[in-house]
Amino acid sequence: MVSFHMIGKRLLLFLLLCIAIAVLFLPFLWLAITTPAHANSSRVILFQIEKGQSIKTIARNLKDAGLIRSEWAFYLYTISSRDAWSIQRGSYELSPSLPIPRIVEIITSAKETTQRITIREGWNLRDIAEYLAEKQHISTDQVFQILRYPAAHFTLDFELLRDKPASASLEGYLFPDTYEIYRSEGIENIAQRMLGNFEIKFNQEMRAQVQKQNKSIFEIVTVASLIEKEVQIKEDKEIVAGIIWKRLANDIPLQIDATISYITGKRSTKISLEETQIDSPYNTYTYLGLPAGPIANPGLDSIQAALYPKETPYWYYLSTSDGITIFSRTLEQHNIAKAKYLK
Repeated sequence: MVSFHMIGKRLLLFLLLCIAIAVLFLPFLWLAITTPAHANSSRVILFQIEKGQSIKTIARNLKDAGLIRSEWAFYLYTISSRDAWSIQRGSYELSPSLPIPRIVEIITSAKETTQRITIREGWNLRDIAEYLAEKQHISTDQVFQILRYPAAHFTLDFELLRDKPASASLEGYLFPDTYEIYRSEGIENIAQRMLGNFEIKFNQEMRAQVQKQNKSIFEIVTVASLIEKEVQIKEDKEIVAGIIWKRLANDIPLQIDATISYITGKRSTKISLEETQIDSPYNTYTYLGLPAGPIANPGLDSIQAALYPKETPYWYYLSTSDGITIFSRTLEQHNIAKAKYLK
């Protein structure tokens, strides 16, 4: 029969052994916690934390990325410091030169890494999709799918979309500007930022002018997109706007080359005779009136030009290779200009 004295002695020995192991282990643990994976590294790694990820998963991902020496060191430090419940989802710029306490401080600070993006005037949905896909490290098709959501998807939040055909995409309404976004920010949220900016820029005075002219915002944006793709100089945009509205009022085909490029997806402004025969509601050579919708996302100058066109005696125009606009009163003058400038 084992005595209580013997049990107590064995328990004491076990506790002393545990303490000895802890004393021996703690310096190694502390070294793993405080020593960076690569102290002299200058690399910056974009590290992503997804919603709902466990501490063990985050630790493993950090180790796989070469950011920490030990998964267990990270796990034990995070649990013991009670920071496990403060880790924020998002993207963070981390370096192998950082010790674990500094990494934990960064990912619990809620200061997610941001970046600036610039949406250029005249970009269409495909251009924006390719750009955002590169910036946000996702596929172009994923971005394009969201940007092509029917306008009806956003009409509750954005008043200016309400006169747009419900099945139409957001083309024309994603306002070109510079935005500061989170690296992990969703595409739909970025699109909403651009739509919100569009609503601010298209102010109440401009909206009143649309009603006064008995037009729709959709028509104004569509004309503005044509101007954006065709003309560079602000003063010329106002003249071209006047020509477009005048041709529409007189049932004259617009014959705008940029609409053909939109159909074909070509970045070149040069089009062939065969391409002008393509059967598409965006083809302004074969169909009277405006194309089915905007062909790009116009800037403020083009929107204002569409809204405040300049009356002139001109009916035709062309743009030279260096961005100069040549205006003509008659078809004969226009053909002479084409022969001279579009060789």
